[in-house]
Amino acid sequence: MLSGKQIVLIISGGIAAYKSLDLIRRLKERGARVVPVMTRGAQEFITPLSVGALSAEKVFTSLFDREDEHDVGHIRLARDHDLILIAPATADLMAKMAHGIADDLATAVLLATDTPVLVAPAMNPKMWQNPATLRNLETLKQRGLTFCGPASGEMAEKGEAGVGRMSEPLEIVAAAEALLRDTDAKAGMLPLTGKHVLITSGPTHEPIDPVRYIANRSSGKQGHALAKAAFAAGARVTLVSGPVTLPDPDNIEVHHVESAADMLQAVNASLPADIAIMAAAVADWRVTSEGKQKIKKDGSGKPPRLDLAENPDILKTIGHHPDLRPKLLIGFAAETKDLVANARAKLERKNADWIVANDVSPETGIMGGDANTIRLVSKDGVEDWPQMSKSDVAARIIARAAAALTS
Repeated sequence: MLSGKQIVLIISGGIAAYKSLDLIRRLKERGARVVPVMTRGAQEFITPLSVGALSAEKVFTSLFDREDEHDVGHIRLARDHDLILIAPATADLMAKMAHGIADDLATAVLLATDTPVLVAPAMNPKMWQNPATLRNLETLKQRGLTFCGPASGEMAEKGEAGVGRMSEPLEIVAAAEALLRDTDAKAGMLPLTGKHVLITSGPTHEPIDPVRYIANRSSGKQGHALAKAAFAAGARVTLVSGPVTLPDPDNIEVHHVESAADMLQAVNASLPADIAIMAAAVADWRVTSEGKQKIKKDGSGKPPRLDLAENPDILKTIGHHPDLRPKLLIGFAAETKDLVANARAKLERKNADWIVANDVSPETGIMGGDANTIRLVSKDGVEDWPQMSKSDVAARIIARAAAALTS
């Protein structure tokens, strides 16, 4: 979501300035260009040398730099970027912003900008709770600035705790992604703006007794990547996830479920949707009667009898829904043989539009791995895609889906 975005990072003078170094790294690893502006106070805590080394950019520090201001450099900083991010934002800087003071480079940039501004405050809890700060906060919110934090916790000052800690770098990154995504959506730059995308992900666990369950090896990586890609394309995303060890994607509505029956209920409750992508590897079977206590060995050497029943077929149920079938319905086929034949049969039987087929034989490493090799099966034929990361597969599927939805 941040790939190719240009961000001006204003670092003001608080102890939380040390977090801005990690923030720069997190923004850059997501593809953003980070142009730093440091106040005089910030330079008391961290150096322009360290900031410049991490950002690989010139660090701007002075409003009266002859070289930078020969072409009104502070105006270029204010206008020629996608986002201005202030982290940390001190009480002093917030007060100057609220009252239109422009007595240094940072405040001049902020007064001259017409680009989105994201503020990550950091200060002592008493300063944050001061009526003057709260009035400034409300003023800035009314002007359209977006805030991330502050968080609650211990302060640098001994014995001080409360609300005032700067949010962690990854939280700020998520807030920047959401703000830029909303900005692009309002500008009509995202193909799925105004659309609802429903995605299932991960395995299901079908309980045998309080200790054991039937499951599969799905990690949920592909489904979660699809959810992130759909959000980046402007969609409102609902993710129904079976048990996985992955963190919930930022800015996405997530419903956690255990069994196939739970997943079907959550999917039905999330309809209608413009696009549904059933990426979860739902267990085909469940035991007919779940044991209330742990099943123990009886000494006979014989295994206990387990009577199995077929689980609800979520893709087929949605595909044949009389009223709420999505305009575009995409299923997955994880096979170990006869990949295309099985995918074509699944496409027809479940009334899907596309089937994303992949060979999950153990030697492929696809289940649980970070890469995927798929064959996209539709009524128009079969497309062979090269091996890609699951994130790249997700982006390509979402791009194709957006194009299909508008064609």
